[in-house]
Amino acid sequence: MPGSTAIKGATATGRAARKVVPRRTLAEWDPARRACSALEILFSQHAERVPDLLPIRYGRMSTSPWTYLRGAAAVMAADLDLSPNTGLTVQLCGDAHVLNYGLWASPERNLLFDLRDFDETLPGPFEWDVKRLAASLVVCAQENALPDNTADAAVTAAVASYQAHMRSYARMSELDVWYDRIDASTPLASLAPRDRKEVRAWVAEQAEDRTSAGAFRKMTEIRDGRRRIIEKPPFRVHLDRPEHRDEAEIARQVFETYSSSVPEQLIHLFDRFTLSDVVRQVVGVGSVGMRVFLLLAEGRSGEAPLFLQVKQAGASVYEAHLEPSAQTNHGHRVVLGQHLMQSATDLFTGWTRLDGLDFYVRQFRDMKVIPDGRQITPYLTEFAGACAHALAKAHARTGDPAAIAAYIGKGSAFAHGIGEFAQAYASQTRADHADLVAAIAASKVETAPGW
Repeated sequence: MPGSTAIKGATATGRAARKVVPRRTLAEWDPARRACSALEILFSQHAERVPDLLPIRYGRMSTSPWTYLRGAAAVMAADLDLSPNTGLTVQLCGDAHVLNYGLWASPERNLLFDLRDFDETLPGPFEWDVKRLAASLVVCAQENALPDNTADAAVTAAVASYQAHMRSYARMSELDVWYDRIDASTPLASLAPRDRKEVRAWVAEQAEDRTSAGAFRKMTEIRDGRRRIIEKPPFRVHLDRPEHRDEAEIARQVFETYSSSVPEQLIHLFDRFTLSDVVRQVVGVGSVGMRVFLLLAEGRSGEAPLFLQVKQAGASVYEAHLEPSAQTNHGHRVVLGQHLMQSATDLFTGWTRLDGLDFYVRQFRDMKVIPDGRQITPYLTEFAGACAHALAKAHARTGDPAAIAAYIGKGSAFAHGIGEFAQAYASQTRADHADLVAAIAASKVETAPGW
């Protein structure tokens, strides 16, 4: 049987990768291998970012080792490249930390659990995403003063979930893997009944509120006879001043030109919306400094506001360590990675290029339910398992699940290696964060209030 032959070949490939990277060596971390400091890597990212936003970036990253980790994907990419990799290639999320998972609305308006951030996506070795998820679990647990054994349990749950689901995907057909979805009930299934009821009620409330209509109610006002987005300086500001006119024009042109990258039938829908207002946003941690705009468009009916978020896309931080992107537009790279990894993606997602800058566009708050670190703390172990399930699904869609499953195996070697690495890299993150705080104290890095 051709299928049986292919699976045997994939299994052989996975087992052969154990000789390239023995699973016990996944635990290794040696900062002495670094060719440059973490701060030097962060400083190298300044060129493509808006200078007046950099102090906010460092203000956010300096808050704690947790916020530092979230902003230091480039540092971890360089660190992961210091050791041999398995060569078992998938579409990397690139920033698979624990808060980059959440609930999204499918085009049919069903809530699905999936990865949610693809700025750094690129083909690469599967274990790099697993390592970033595992390290983030330890740092998140430490941030919230959880015991060491809770952090260990969360990492163990994540690896076990990834391992089990990858074995399951290895037995499924290609179409079954591609059609698989994780609905909103799946992350809640392992909770106690009382907790499940409480979290389900919170999810339902958030999903109803976090829509374009909800944002329209909370984030807009009538000013000078027109609908305007409410400012929240310096994190959300209008671009009316002379120094911002170029940015305002870029945002408007993105709205007018990016529709060529979305399904053709949507152009008829776009024609019914008119751009009403534009603001510049500061979002996340790692994205701070990149150009991000929030656009409000209003439908002819007056009943259908549409918020779109425009984000500048630069090269993935992994491109310095892997093959360059096959997409010449980095907005296209991000959108393609999202379509490859997610089971269902926002219909309005697209990309364009203006003035030599790449951008991608997506709906803002399209029923997105994203918990913060404090909210997941009581359920960290259960949430870790759900995140790893979503990551395994994404990797199975874009890689060879039989080869990955064969490399991981059924024993504890893979889990042991990932667990030890997670603890070691969490310690490194604390040290790197301390270096940033020291540089700020020595006036080598300028900061501004981050939140």
